[in-house]
Amino acid sequence: MNDELQHLKNLGKTSAQWLHAAGIHSASDLRRLGAVGAYQAVRTRGFRASKVLLYAIEGALLDMHWNDLPAERKEALNEQLNAKCHPSPAGK
Repeated sequence: MNDELQHLKNLGKTSAQWLHAAGIHSASDLRRLGAVGAYQAVRTRGFRASKVLLYAIEGALLDMHWNDLPAERKEALNEQLNAKCHPSPAGK
């Protein structure tokens, strides 16, 4: 089986299976959702993915090893994730 996701940097068999289960089947699906959206899709399907998956997806989108992501980028991803998980009340 030729799995497009497994050809991206950082993504192996397990992460590709999780992404497929979340309805993400291609690099274009991944780009459309972005790292935070794809990570959330995996987590909402009940998979116990760590933040490393979040960084791995971002690295895949940037074609770089997840460990080479700058600390500022990782922090920004975490802030985006927190904002999506815990939106502030309207008007605040």
